[in-house]
This record gives sequence, C-alpha cells and structure tokens, in this order.
Amino acid sequence: MASKFRILILVFLMGWIFSSCEKPVVEKPKDLVSKDKMVDMLTDIHISESMYQTRRYTSQDMRRITETDLYYSVLKKHEVADSTFERSLIYYSSLPKEYERIYSRVLSRLGEMEQEINNQKQQPVDINVQ
Repeated sequence: MASKFRILILVFLMGWIFSSCEKPVVEKPKDLVSKDKMVDMLTDIHISESMYQTRRYTSQDMRRITETDLYYSVLKKHEVADSTFERSLIYYSSLPKEYERIYSRVLSRLGEMEQEINNQKQQPVDINVQ
C-alpha cells in the first residue's frame, strides 16, 4: 500500500513539474525584448565576455575595462535599458523550452561566426606584385 502511495505521489509530482515548465512563473513584462533581439544581445554578450577573458591580461586597454562595462556597452548598442533586459531574461528563463530555443539560436549563430573565421584563416592570400 505504501509503495502505491509513493508511486501516486511520484506521478503527481512529475505531472506538476512537466506542466509547470509550460506556464510562465513570471508575469510577461510590458517592455519585453523580442526573441530575435534577445538572441542578438545574448550573442553580443557572449562575444564581449570571450574577448574580455582572452585579452584581459595581455592588453593594456582591456585592463581598464570591466565585464560590467562590456555588458552595458551591449545594452547601449541595442538601445535597451538594463532593467528591461533583466526582466526579459528572467521572463524567458522562466519558460525553459522557450529559453532553450533562444539559446540554441545563440549557440548556432556563434558556431556560424566561428566557422566563418576559420574559413577566412584557411583561404590563401593572393600576393601578386606588379
């Protein structure tokens, strides 16, 4: 009897967890950043973080910049207030499947950019001197 009760509770919890993944836990903000713009912004944030991490010890200019400066530069580029971005990020992250779709697009775009850079490195340079 106790085993059936545990199974019933487990099934109930699993159903509750899966159904809660579809419903927003957070109310949709009025100034929600569009999914496309969120993909652009997250891509830029990842590029900025990568640039900062790879150059912060070797570049004098990067030593004067903080990660926060880079974050705000992305917000400025996209003309989005930090509070708007944060509310939008919290909203999208409260919808796991939607957030996963957004991040899949970000990772895909970053992969395409990396591939493009790798292709440029492999192309021979024409040095015809006349």
